[in-house]
Amino acid sequence: MAKEECLTQWHKTEDTSTLRNRKAFLSSEKKQSPQSSPTPLPKDETTPAAGLSSEGDTRSSNGTSAHWSDGGIHPPSNESHSTVPLLLVAVLSFSTRLYKIMEPPHVCWDETHFGKMGSYYINRTFFFDVHPPLGKMLIGLAGYMTGYDGTFPFIKPGDKYEHHNYWGMRGFCAVLGSCLPIFAYLTVLELSQSHTAALITAAALIFDTGCITISQYILLDPILMFFILGSVLSMVKFNQQRYRAFSAPWWLWLVLTGVNLAGALGVKFVGLFVILLVGLNTAWDLWRLLGDLHLSLVDVAKHFLARVVGLILLPLFLYVTIFAIHFVVLNKSGPGDGFFSSAFQSRLIGNNLHNASMPEYLAYGSTITVKNLRIAGGYLHSHWHLYPEGVGAKQQQVTAYLHKDYNNLWLVHRQGDSDAQSETPDLVRHGDIIRLEHKETTRNLHSHLHEAPLTKKHFQVTGYGINGTGDANDLWQVEVCGGRKGDLVKVLRSKVRFLHRASGCVLYSSGKTLPKWGWEQVEVTCSPYLKETPSSQWNIEDHINPKLPNISLSVLKPHFLEILLESHIVMIRGNSGLKPKDNEMNSKPWHWPINYQGLRFSGVNETEYRVYLLGNPVVWWINLASLGLYVIMVTVASVALQRGVSLDQKRREHCWVLMRGGGLLLLGWLLHYAPFYTMGRILYYHHYFPAMLFSSMLTGITLDILLQSADLLLHPPYSYWLQRVGQMVLLFSVLYSFHLFHPLSYGMRGPLAHDPGSAMAGLRWMDSWEF
Repeated sequence: MAKEECLTQWHKTEDTSTLRNRKAFLSSEKKQSPQSSPTPLPKDETTPAAGLSSEGDTRSSNGTSAHWSDGGIHPPSNESHSTVPLLLVAVLSFSTRLYKIMEPPHVCWDETHFGKMGSYYINRTFFFDVHPPLGKMLIGLAGYMTGYDGTFPFIKPGDKYEHHNYWGMRGFCAVLGSCLPIFAYLTVLELSQSHTAALITAAALIFDTGCITISQYILLDPILMFFILGSVLSMVKFNQQRYRAFSAPWWLWLVLTGVNLAGALGVKFVGLFVILLVGLNTAWDLWRLLGDLHLSLVDVAKHFLARVVGLILLPLFLYVTIFAIHFVVLNKSGPGDGFFSSAFQSRLIGNNLHNASMPEYLAYGSTITVKNLRIAGGYLHSHWHLYPEGVGAKQQQVTAYLHKDYNNLWLVHRQGDSDAQSETPDLVRHGDIIRLEHKETTRNLHSHLHEAPLTKKHFQVTGYGINGTGDANDLWQVEVCGGRKGDLVKVLRSKVRFLHRASGCVLYSSGKTLPKWGWEQVEVTCSPYLKETPSSQWNIEDHINPKLPNISLSVLKPHFLEILLESHIVMIRGNSGLKPKDNEMNSKPWHWPINYQGLRFSGVNETEYRVYLLGNPVVWWINLASLGLYVIMVTVASVALQRGVSLDQKRREHCWVLMRGGGLLLLGWLLHYAPFYTMGRILYYHHYFPAMLFSSMLTGITLDILLQSADLLLHPPYSYWLQRVGQMVLLFSVLYSFHLFHPLSYGMRGPLAHDPGSAMAGLRWMDSWEF
């Protein structure tokens, strides 16, 4: 409901004496000097949500002097910003996260990925990951600054760290995770001006076993959530500065919002959700400014440009800078080379294409590797394994493999010629018919009319024959894209198609991942559709022929914008390719809010040190109940205002906090949760934690207003006692449940929970919990 309509309803319901009192208040306020400040009002009752003042407020948004007016809504009191509760929150947060930070002294869950990637940065070794680089860069920097030398291999969970220095990387993540309750406390305090609401939120996050666990290990999640909550806090602080437009604090919070947005997106693409949240808030703010008649169109344009600079250009610049640093640091060849184009690889020290030389034109008798031009299309590859029963002909598998490997090597033969060491190094030309023999297995690249394993409208590609002897289905016509009869095939630079002579289809990399029988490599097919797409185009990358002169490949190095674009295409396709594997546990979004199932971080039996990622069930179920309660409360409040129900000042302020502050948090929760229902990629329980932060903040506001409404049931002092009893019961429930479930975070040994002798016996409240 628009604020003007709400004020109209309030004015309708106010009696004459109330209006006289308000006029008297405004008259007395006008007599104050500009330096004087309004009398502070009691906290939790008379102060509005920060930046959520009535539209009747006549102070101009460009910072000119005016007075707070209609609705009895006053500027926030300085007393409400006491540092004692904040210090308590900080101490408890850091204590719970840094406790037992060194245990267990072995690799846990995804530390095997992100710890290894931190090592790659220290060693300057190029790798590929589906996420942007900032989180891994910060992990590597933290390790380097605390004495880690990047030599631990991070092969698999359970590997002992032994003498390797890992505490810096874990400690860095724990410190950022410790900031989350602090940021949430400050955000809720700004939105509600209630210490009680802020403390409820902080307690929910401080004593949540899931938030503790996910903060204590070498993971991207605490870094991502740090920037997400940093963005929200900065945005709310910026909103509070609307009456001091273009002042130093106004610019500070605008810039910090932009910096945090760049940080969130630089860690994971999930950062797009908080960017959308800030974008919607900014659009609403600009719409409000456009309707402020105290502002000229020039002033509105200044506001618009300031937000473009602070919230678009600055984050974009920082985001691109992150990748620039990433490419400068990772300048050595590594396991990620094969995901990228030949031109990209030529810039990596140690790659066979870096400052390399090889024959310029493809020739018969050459040993080559063939790379698909589709980003992450892979190298043409074969191995001794056969296609299983029921998958086309039971012949040798041909796939596309994303890594450099000996099984990527092929020999180029003339039609019907099995001698790869021809005396004359004749060059291959556009239109020539060749045979490709797999060097390791001596079988020919072959296709026939059996359907492909995954792309059913395409034909199967196999390895066939013995020692180069096969049949007519082994012949392929070389076509240079855009070429003419007789044109030579240039190594690296020519885009080549391989047309199957017998069936007329073209060699194709579908980008689909084969099941385990195909070693989860990429499907190669023969496509009957002759469109020129990167999936059906290939280039010759490695070219070995000692009988031909070599040329330098240094001219192939791409520009920064080219490698930036290519890296994003690879990441996006890599993300979309993360599908559930056979027998792999896959969590569903509806599981998450109800705390249906956790994740094993370490250990599976009674002799091992077990850590299990699971939210404090009392906290998570209170959050879930509060979501429903919030919807009911905000509906009742909206209906009451729409129907012109007489509301006192306290109730009006509660309405504003619920609709504005609570609405912002509900939107944040939805944006960070609902999109997962549309994703086809594999999902895990930990994907819910950013949404859980918003849910916990909404819980603080909802329960605080509910408890403050005790006077609707009882008269003072009984209402006051009921409110305090409710707060104490809530706090006791959170603390006692943390006492019961804290071993999930800090480690368990001994019998499992289903054993009566276990320390966790009786706490397995849901059969789906596996601790």
